[in-house]
Amino acid sequence: MIGLGTLINVALIVAGGVVGTVGGRLFTPPVQDTLMKATGLSVLFVGLSGALAGMLTIGDDGTLVSGGSMMVVASFAAGALVGELIDLDARFERLGEWLKRRTGNADDASFVNAFATASLTVCIGAMAIVGSIQDGLTGDWSTLALKGALDALIVCVMTASLGRGCMFSALPVGVFQGCITLLARLIQPVMTDAALTNLSLVESMLIFCVGVNLIGEKTFKTANMLPAVVFAAALAFV
Repeated sequence: MIGLGTLINVALIVAGGVVGTVGGRLFTPPVQDTLMKATGLSVLFVGLSGALAGMLTIGDDGTLVSGGSMMVVASFAAGALVGELIDLDARFERLGEWLKRRTGNADDASFVNAFATASLTVCIGAMAIVGSIQDGLTGDWSTLALKGALDALIVCVMTASLGRGCMFSALPVGVFQGCITLLARLIQPVMTDAALTNLSLVESMLIFCVGVNLIGEKTFKTANMLPAVVFAAALAFV
């Protein structure tokens, strides 16, 4: 069944959010704060390791060689400019505010931040794109099922520390991956190995930004840098 992978992914995110909500009620605020910083540290190093893996290679003489710097600079400069012009960060917040009202969570002050942070964490990643294309072309949902298991764990921990807004990250995941699944035949030709490599590098850096925001004050408007992934894929053909 085409689309089953996204449905499984969404269901696992919701399940992780429910478990995190129940568990989070057992924790005192200091414990929740420590858990949030621990989550941020983990997310930060996941992004850092992915970025370093994408930029560093071993040369013929056995030394480390850095690459992709110009692509990264160009992608983030152009992406951040477009993101700021259309202000994706504000749009994410408005969506979060709308969900907060519609779901009866108007009294939850942390709902919008929890929703935006979790959404950016579980939506970003090459697995979402590759898995959705596989699902759309062949009905193979295994990659998205694996991603769903990882997302469930991430959302569970985030919900326990940030609040129940995290579980509603299932909504943008469903829309994003569902659209890619439906458009898989159109997207597949442009998702070359070079394009996926660029995507993975830029997405890892975006995940790093999410981790930094979790640890301290909001430093990066990560949503406003999302268009960088489009430029990264496009630069693979230049």
